[in-house]
Amino acid sequence: MSNRMGHDRPRNPLLSAVSALLWALHFGILFGSALVTACPKSCHCMEKNSLVVLQCMSRNLENIPADLPRDTVVLLLASNRITKIPKQAFKDLNRLQELDLSNNAIETVDAGAFQGISDVLRVLDLSNNRISRVPKEAFAKLQAKISLSNNPWHCECSLQEVLRELRLDPETVNEMSCHTAVEEEYTGKPVIQVLDSGINFCNFNHKTTDVAMFVIVFGWFTMVIAYVIYYVRQNQEDAKRHMEYLKSLPSSSQISKDFDTISTVL
Repeated sequence: MSNRMGHDRPRNPLLSAVSALLWALHFGILFGSALVTACPKSCHCMEKNSLVVLQCMSRNLENIPADLPRDTVVLLLASNRITKIPKQAFKDLNRLQELDLSNNAIETVDAGAFQGISDVLRVLDLSNNRISRVPKEAFAKLQAKISLSNNPWHCECSLQEVLRELRLDPETVNEMSCHTAVEEEYTGKPVIQVLDSGINFCNFNHKTTDVAMFVIVFGWFTMVIAYVIYYVRQNQEDAKRHMEYLKSLPSSSQISKDFDTISTVL
């Protein structure tokens, strides 16, 4: 009876609280170890407001790490030596909202580089790199606010078409200048300022194409005319030589006289 009554007694509240605290610490340690295990060696992983933040800044990285945690929300890769953003570089990071790739040595952005995160990404920083050209497909369907300032941009038709689809950061948009351009007069000027003035780089491209076609057609026509002239002159020389040959032959009257002379002698 006493044993049964012992089982029926209410549990000590203090004991229950201690037990709950121990379980919480146990799961916290497990979660923390799991986060550290998933974190690349070259990065520092932390949790901020229940969001996974990867701090990989100033680590002398030459490539984007391949083993990034799938639940990463903020990825900081600034101030490294990364030279290229390959196709689908972040395809598994379907929670990524902020991506900082500023102050690297990026020259190439492949088509489809942001495939898989274009719908979720909110902030993209590519400022202070070495990008001069990008394919239109590189930023396909990207909804993020983008900073492209302080890159050696070549202002031409393809860049104009790329910018038409992007949401540029208004705070840095005027720091995006033409390092080179299809027309030298626009070199050094802010890209947006040039485009807002009504300049259409695609028109220059069409004019260049038209000039090239004119040069090709003119060259072809010149070759045809030169051949015709050569052909006519060659025929004239052949005809002249033929006439001289005919003139050198004895005439029919001379042949008759010679025949009469022979007949008389006989």
